[in-house]
Amino acid sequence: MCINSLPVLKIGNLEISPPIIQGGMGVRVSRANLASAVANEGCVGVIAAAGLGQFEDYPGSDFGQINCIALRDEIRKARSLTNGTVGVNILAVLSDYKSLVRTAVSEDIDMIISGAGLPLDLPKYLDGKDIKLIPVVSSARALKVICKKWGRNFNRLPDAVIVEGARAGGHLGYSYKSLLENTVPTLEKTVVEVIDFANSFNPNMPVIAAGGIFDGADIRRFLELGASGVQMATRFVCTHECDAHDNFKQAYLAAKAEDITIIESPVGLPGKVINNSFVARIKQGKTAPFKCNYRCLRTCDPQTAPYCIAKVLANAAAGRMDESFAFAGSNAFLCNEIVPVKSLIQQLAGEFELSLSVASESG
Repeated sequence: MCINSLPVLKIGNLEISPPIIQGGMGVRVSRANLASAVANEGCVGVIAAAGLGQFEDYPGSDFGQINCIALRDEIRKARSLTNGTVGVNILAVLSDYKSLVRTAVSEDIDMIISGAGLPLDLPKYLDGKDIKLIPVVSSARALKVICKKWGRNFNRLPDAVIVEGARAGGHLGYSYKSLLENTVPTLEKTVVEVIDFANSFNPNMPVIAAGGIFDGADIRRFLELGASGVQMATRFVCTHECDAHDNFKQAYLAAKAEDITIIESPVGLPGKVINNSFVARIKQGKTAPFKCNYRCLRTCDPQTAPYCIAKVLANAAAGRMDESFAFAGSNAFLCNEIVPVKSLIQQLAGEFELSLSVASESG
């Protein structure tokens, strides 16, 4: 089955049509409501596992348990709302990574997507279950490391791979300096390199492009390069079903191109955000003192961090934008209305068809 001319994305025995994975957005931006709505349209709906539990209300050592319970509840809620494909995005850098993976496995999630570090031991937590494993990489070299480690230690390869470029939102797998100087390879170049490498390991491994993909013309362009599908996150923020507060969505609608900026995150990675007064303060070196009871990210040093990234992102999802910022991709400023997920998918399919027609006429 396909929608119009859009091909089907096949990941093992799963068929995704249209070939779109909704990107996982934390903290608490993509939860069961968004994931189930996307899955109901034939795409992959994704719950972001990072900081799902209301950890800020429970100071102490129960951080991991709170998050696992929250993840379980979100998966079950999504399952009650859809029969479609539901995945979870679990950052490899999370301190409760293993317990979150085990929770997702126990709930028989369809797929686990994992980036922000190399998920080198991910297959060992599957307990023999047929759960699709999809690493997120920013280079062919990273995929090579994962394939060799998984092949040697677990006798398996990734079921698919997501290639995320520098135009994505949130934490990015590049240096702050390279992003500022614009020396990062284009997503197009990286996708082609990853496809070439993936074909040498497993010609059937789908390669999924991510980062700055905004409309149907973008989808067509990456499919023509050889990608099997795309991952999109930013576009799904401005939907009625997105789990974030309306103030978060309004930050997208109000943004201009020059408002999309790069910050140095306390976790040691650059992050792409929408500029606001809070961002201006932290760029000026001002801090928001905090006491850490969680150590939710292994790369964060609470003794030196200027603010708590987990609390800031929780504030954002709750709409307290004067105490936070919105992670966003490079094209967030192009969002101009809030629409139902169903309408967005139909629009993307229509844009794809129009782009095909224009390309055919000009060719």
